[in-house]
Amino acid sequence: MRGVIWFILLAVAAVVAALTLGDNDGLVTFYWGGWRLDLALNFFLLLAIAGGMITMYAVQAVNVLIGLPERAREWRAQRHERAAHAALREALTEYFSGRYTRSHKAAMRSLAIRIDGEGEADQHEFQTLARLLAAGSLHRLQDRPQRDDLLRKVFEAGPASLAPVDEGARLLAAEWALDDRDGARAEALLAELPPGAARRTQALRLKLQLARLMRRSAEALHTARLLAKHQAFSAVAAQGLLRSLAFEVLDDAHDIDQLRRAWQQLDAIDRRDPFVAARAARRAATLGVPADGRLWLQPHWDRTDELGTDGRNQIALALMDAADGVGSDWLPRIEAAQRAHVNEPAVLAAAGTVMMSCQLWGKARRPLELAAQDAALDVRARRHAWRLLAQLAREQSDEDRAAACERSAAALD
Repeated sequence: MRGVIWFILLAVAAVVAALTLGDNDGLVTFYWGGWRLDLALNFFLLLAIAGGMITMYAVQAVNVLIGLPERAREWRAQRHERAAHAALREALTEYFSGRYTRSHKAAMRSLAIRIDGEGEADQHEFQTLARLLAAGSLHRLQDRPQRDDLLRKVFEAGPASLAPVDEGARLLAAEWALDDRDGARAEALLAELPPGAARRTQALRLKLQLARLMRRSAEALHTARLLAKHQAFSAVAAQGLLRSLAFEVLDDAHDIDQLRRAWQQLDAIDRRDPFVAARAARRAATLGVPADGRLWLQPHWDRTDELGTDGRNQIALALMDAADGVGSDWLPRIEAAQRAHVNEPAVLAAAGTVMMSCQLWGKARRPLELAAQDAALDVRARRHAWRLLAQLAREQSDEDRAAACERSAAALD
């Protein structure tokens, strides 16, 4: 098909040339000294075209001859570049295959091949990547001195303004420092990142690890919440992590003032978590101020239907620990929860404990008995219920029943 098209084009060109040049009677005359040369105009045009083409090809040939050394240099540089990239790809393959010694050797070979390469920006990027790959292999091999020497060369060769490859080098170095439990070095490396890189998910993950390593619970909680907003964790994992970090913040308080500050520093979503509120109430009871714990539990007791079984169990068990000195203002919400969740032993145990604290012994006995006899209830809560029943029996001068309750409490593992 292509040959047919060319044949048609040649035929068209022949027809056009015949129609255009066939009736051309013009002459071109050249004078030189006493000589005169007459040429037909058509022949002169053909000679001009042929001369132009010959001149063009001659100039191109001369340029090719003059550029041979430069082309030879480019060919050698291209051959070196291909060999260097092949060695770098080999290093990556060996690294991901877990052959770290081979990966280190291949990365160093790529550096040796590319050491005389041209292109300053490309040279810096290539050398940085090769050194990072070699340093990563050494990190896996626990060869820290050589790894640190390669990192030092990477940082010394970096430009004044960090390029993406240099930001990646600092992130990797910070990760390795955290693996070495060197919090000070990791913190210094993360501080060198520009603001944009410091907000990336990987940088936030490293900051979270650093905060946990340095036992900065409040900072770790804040960073984890940022990661959760960036969807760095699944919903279940984020909830568990944030909850455990909130526990650490509360447990780090060693007096009631610190605990109050820690509670106020928590986000509203943390304070609405029944598990976190229960932990804070228990901590307040441990520090001798159960009234603060009850104050933090109160919003949850006003909405027990929304908490779910696990949430109600937590606030109920926490109220048992913080029931010392509870007032009669708690009775309406306790009785309402008892009526709404009559089959939940934790709620019954909390109701009986509050009624005992309010000296409503007649009302306290039945929920405490039900809770103490329910095997689904936490052992510590059952033991506490039996002991309250023993105390109630003594108040009623029934020593036999009190002894039986004490034996039941002691029998629990």
